[in-house]
Amino acid sequence: MDPKDLRGLTSAELLQKERDLKKELFHLRVLSATGRVESPARIKTVRRDIARVKTIARESELAVAKRA
Repeated sequence: MDPKDLRGLTSAELLQKERDLKKELFHLRVLSATGRVESPARIKTVRRDIARVKTIARESELAVAKRA
């Protein structure tokens, strides 16, 4: 996931993206616990994507606060 793409999203869209990624991470963890995960590296990728979304959401939140 490219940060440039995320910066163009609204705060509501970022929140929805974060929810979707957390659901995917939960699903991957369940598969991992049962030994059926196809790509264990995907867990790491999803965790980093969640961090990216949170970082960009916080940056935009600070930018709005700074303007006010």
